[in-house]
Amino acid sequence: MPYPKPKPPRFKLQVQEDENDPRLWHDVRKPDGNPWIFGQEGEARAKLEELFPVLVGLERYAAGPKRTRVIVMAADDEDGDPK
Repeated sequence: MPYPKPKPPRFKLQVQEDENDPRLWHDVRKPDGNPWIFGQEGEARAKLEELFPVLVGLERYAAGPKRTRVIVMAADDEDGDPK
């Protein structure tokens, strides 16, 4: 009995608004209000750097706390928006 193939991973962007509170991560959203979702991690990282060049640059050189990230979406998080 063949098993269904798992869906390929999808990635979304998050940013930490307050560097003093590491619990406050938020999805980065497009102008239409939907989260940025990517099929390839490299594409997601490139967009993150495009949108937040200063924060990504500081993280690259360990000049501050990590405040941006690319995360793998959970399989049940189909469209990235809560229902």
